[in-house]
Amino acid sequence: MGKLDGKVAFVTGAARGQGRSHAVHLAREGADIIAVDQCAPVGTVPYDLATPDDLAQTATEVEALDRRIITTQADVRDGAAMKQAVDDGVAQLGRLDIVVANAGILSFSTAEEMSDEMWDDMIATNLSGQFKAVRPAIPHLKANDDGGAIVITSSTAGLKAVQNLAHYTAAKHGVVGLVKVLALELAPDKIRVNSVHPTNVNTDMIQNQSTYSNFRPDLDNPGKDEVQDTFASLNALPIPWVESADVSEAVLYLVSDSGRYVTGIQLPVDAGMLTK
Repeated sequence: MGKLDGKVAFVTGAARGQGRSHAVHLAREGADIIAVDQCAPVGTVPYDLATPDDLAQTATEVEALDRRIITTQADVRDGAAMKQAVDDGVAQLGRLDIVVANAGILSFSTAEEMSDEMWDDMIATNLSGQFKAVRPAIPHLKANDDGGAIVITSSTAGLKAVQNLAHYTAAKHGVVGLVKVLALELAPDKIRVNSVHPTNVNTDMIQNQSTYSNFRPDLDNPGKDEVQDTFASLNALPIPWVESADVSEAVLYLVSDSGRYVTGIQLPVDAGMLTK
């Protein structure tokens, strides 16, 4: 028996990276999945985002675990699209118990040089998009006698300042405020709300030329091997980044009965970054 047998989870940003990992981990524990990803570029994001083929691969991996999955290409910035994705998924799978609002983007700039478009894309995706994903799920969670669980992906940048990331840091700090308010508002309905705060994670969000160049501006076109020591220097533990599966284990704890009395917290998966 799995920890989530009979449950249904809604996961955003599910086509690859942390989102795919969360979907697969929850499915392995018995949950059926409503998976959403935009699968299209965002103008100010300097690396390739997920594709429809990536989302199809997530479906393949969930189905290989003998779980059901409903996939939808939709942008978390579009509240109507989020509502339709949630409502359609619940109509097909019968209920909703878990929300993992994970979709996010990354770009770099000093505040002085940051364009309005860069700021707006970030806040719309990493903060407003989390709200627009969670909001239509709330009535479905309230319909359960035993409530439900919501986890929103923040970052270590949601708990500390990070230079060249004013927009990202503001959005991730905003997630903390959203989580705390939701935890209070939804507690009477037995719905728990928490955030996870990873250090750098080994996904396409950091494994790209733009991120490498930001971390090693002293080099022309640095590669992965040339940035690992710089990444590792940010953490207390001697590693450059954690894996998506490490964050998924934290998410699983927060949405399962293991964390049944945990709500309103910020759970770091940070290799000691916030302590250093």
